[in-house]
Amino acid sequence: MHFHILTLFPEMVTGTLNTSITGRAMEKGLIRVDAVNIRDYSKDKHHHVDDAPYGGGAGMVMQPGPVFDAYEALAARLGKRPRVLYMTPQGRVFNQDIARELAQEEDLVFLCGHYEGIDERVLEMIVTDHISIGDYVLTGGELPAMVMIDCISRLIPGVLNNDVSAEFESFHDNLLEYPQYTRPESFMGRRVPEVLLSGHHKNIGQWRRQKAIERTLKERPDLLEQASLTPKEQAFLEELKKSAELTNG
Repeated sequence: MHFHILTLFPEMVTGTLNTSITGRAMEKGLIRVDAVNIRDYSKDKHHHVDDAPYGGGAGMVMQPGPVFDAYEALAARLGKRPRVLYMTPQGRVFNQDIARELAQEEDLVFLCGHYEGIDERVLEMIVTDHISIGDYVLTGGELPAMVMIDCISRLIPGVLNNDVSAEFESFHDNLLEYPQYTRPESFMGRRVPEVLLSGHHKNIGQWRRQKAIERTLKERPDLLEQASLTPKEQAFLEELKKSAELTNG
């Protein structure tokens, strides 16, 4: 998987993604991250890439020329026109299903805006997907791009030491992850649940599923509408709901 980031601040993304899991994945050659400095494609002698918006208003808008030329140069190097993701709160909200979809691509381009955004004309010309990581406004698209790259990278075979953990963590089957514990068995009077010490894998698996259902009902009940539950698990969920109603009532 090859990630290309069109940005005004390449050092911001490369410095972060070169660490931890994504950094090790790059060392292994499983992923590649290239930051393209949009300023390098400015024809202004001072490398300006922004100007005042037509019609007035606060702030500055990134000009279409440098963005377009940066993408065209990248497409020429690759010999194809890869998918372009524009980071914007106006886009569809990123989730695990989108991550799985994007993980199938060989090349992905992340276009990071700044200031008051990017001239609409170049967005219409090169962008294939408008993506948001939430209903709030950030200074630029670099942080959302890094969030998405981290998430997508985890789904690429070999990136995680244990590939199973990529599937059986938060949002698997539309359920939040079950609680995790490690040594010591007792910490400040709080003990690890006995079932996890039993070595009985079937009971442990059942406990984890039930805890995932409990946590999802408490923290993200909206996810349960699409959750993949067995009839037994569905009955367990209904009992939890009845108990919650009695407690709240």
